[in-house]
Amino acid sequence: MDFNSLTEVLGDKTTIALAGLIVGLLFGVCAQRSRFCLRSAVVEFWNRQGTAKLAIWLFAFSSAIVATQLFITQGWLDVGQARQLSAAGSLSGALVGGLLFGIGMILARGCSSRMLVLAANGNLRALLTGLIFAVAAQASLNGVLSPARTWISGLWTIEGGAARDLLATFHLGHYGGLVFGLVWLATAIHFAQRAHLSRREWLGAIGVGVMIALAWLLTYRIGSQSFEIVPVQSLSFTGPSADMLMLVLSPPGQPWDFDIGLVPGVVLGSFLAGLWGKELKLEGFKDGHSMRRYIAGALCMGFGGMLAGGCAVGAGVSGAAIFALTAWLALIGMWLGAGLTDRLADRPQKLEERPALLA
Repeated sequence: MDFNSLTEVLGDKTTIALAGLIVGLLFGVCAQRSRFCLRSAVVEFWNRQGTAKLAIWLFAFSSAIVATQLFITQGWLDVGQARQLSAAGSLSGALVGGLLFGIGMILARGCSSRMLVLAANGNLRALLTGLIFAVAAQASLNGVLSPARTWISGLWTIEGGAARDLLATFHLGHYGGLVFGLVWLATAIHFAQRAHLSRREWLGAIGVGVMIALAWLLTYRIGSQSFEIVPVQSLSFTGPSADMLMLVLSPPGQPWDFDIGLVPGVVLGSFLAGLWGKELKLEGFKDGHSMRRYIAGALCMGFGGMLAGGCAVGAGVSGAAIFALTAWLALIGMWLGAGLTDRLADRPQKLEERPALLA
């Protein structure tokens, strides 16, 4: 895959931003059409309400692992320099951040990527939540919340390299990672058959996973042929949301990167998919209580995502696809935090409403 001609014409920064825009656009289309959402999968799993949403998430999760590990085994991709593996990490940050993010996505009724997709379709609740999420993420990175993030992150740290690589820790190798992904892909197919998923849903979910693997591949290939430093990375929405916020608030002329192309791409892709499916619709808050709940959820997700090193996509799928230890701990924290919050905050209300519906 030769990007030299493209970078000579557009420049390194524009090329990587264009890659982010294209991947984001395709991700937005696939996420909108499949209704991909970790929060929906978690609620369905803990409440034993079926397998449809779980199957969609597993299709995205497993296809990201399979495609990423396949690229690595073919010699097309090397993730050794990815931040999730090469740099020192925080186990305490991953666990606490994952729990907080899980709590937040239940309160806000969707994870950060889902909020971006819904906002592009006219959901004003998601738009407000996304803006507060970006502010909280930026405050956690360099603002008023950064001391708390630094303190929690420093409680339990781990060296970069093999210590953060689960495939190296368990001596599985990338072929072992590929087999692991195929097992979960088979599980997703089983659940999809039980739930009678439509072709649109499971193809869209697979597309979400493939876009995550494609992002790893493109950033690596462009970086290996560029004179500029291009980080090897995939999709995430915590840092990029904060970056987009600062880009809007900063003077013109700020340098572009993959993340700057990603967020507008997702918005555009989701908008076009919603337009095609005739699903664009303005929606707002019903009352003040729901607004307070969404704001609290956005704050938890912004701080938790920055603490964990990624959101439900960034840590939960992108980081998991390269078997980064901290990403898997964050993902476990998200499932536990979301499940507990749903049990305490939403399930009692559902049980109260059920007799009224049966009456």
